Amino acid sequence: MPPILYIIFNRPDVARQSFECIRRARPEKLIVAADAARPGVVGEAELCLQTRAVTDAIDWDCDVQRLYADTNMGCGRRIGSAISQVLDQHESCIILEDDCIPDHSFFGYCDTLLQKYADDPRVMAISGDNFQPSRHAGSNSYYFSKYPHCWGWATWKRAWQHFDLRMRGWPSFRDSGGLQTYCRTDRELNYWTAMFDLVYSGTLDTWDFPWTLACWQHSGMTALPEINLVSNIGFGEAGTHTTSQTPYANLPRFSIGDLVHPHQVFRNEEADQVTDELLYSGPWQRSERRNKRKRFWRFSKRGMPRAA
Repeated sequence: MPPILYIIFNRPDVARQSFECIRRARPEKLIVAADAARPGVVGEAELCLQTRAVTDAIDWDCDVQRLYADTNMGCGRRIGSAISQVLDQHESCIILEDDCIPDHSFFGYCDTLLQKYADDPRVMAISGDNFQPSRHAGSNSYYFSKYPHCWGWATWKRAWQHFDLRMRGWPSFRDSGGLQTYCRTDRELNYWTAMFDLVYSGTLDTWDFPWTLACWQHSGMTALPEINLVSNIGFGEAGTHTTSQTPYANLPRFSIGDLVHPHQVFRNEEADQVTDELLYSGPWQRSERRNKRKRFWRFSKRGMPRAA
């Protein structure tokens, strides 16, 4: 099995649950990355120490490396730099954040696909996530998507070399029409333009949108399982970005069984359109409509302006 990068922060309760999954997998190489407490957040330093202590309970033969920040780096820099450090030393790795609870079969699934597609530049990531109510892979165990879902995933050094947290290539990619390859509707185009603009400007601190952009800039696809393998239990007030409940919190997870591989590598555009409607520009558009209605009714209650 390739090394596992385990990313933690300030939630010892969820870390105990996910670390138990790692303990059962018994990896030979484990890298634990942790951010430091944010200045001025009362009690967070102690929670960070408690969360780090969870990973001391290693009762198997394991080479452990710890990447612990001394000062708070933020989500984007902490996670992005940790993955870069690991892949500077290894050809591939499995990445698991502390709020992601994988089925035991997730690790073997990642290991097998990391080997199978190691030299295929079209495949840039492997994910354990499936958020869809319908099936799209037919009799196969997984399909290929434009979305690099990252609640339990894996990648290679050869793919991650394209990652740029600062997204320096975004303006030229945007202005040359690069998004049109991936966005079939104006709604999608507007959503991803807005999201990438937010990250590029520094308004949104995250690493996963820069990673999505890197995959799209290099025509990369992600293998997604036909059934969901990972449950995210981190939604709530303590989460960094997942602060509210959604239908995708605490999804059930399943065992993938014996893998049946697709005969060809191609992006399933029909499945991606369903994902967009469920997760991305669909909810975004509905939220924008609700906000407009709220603004209209607040304005109406104040009284419509009268003509002079």
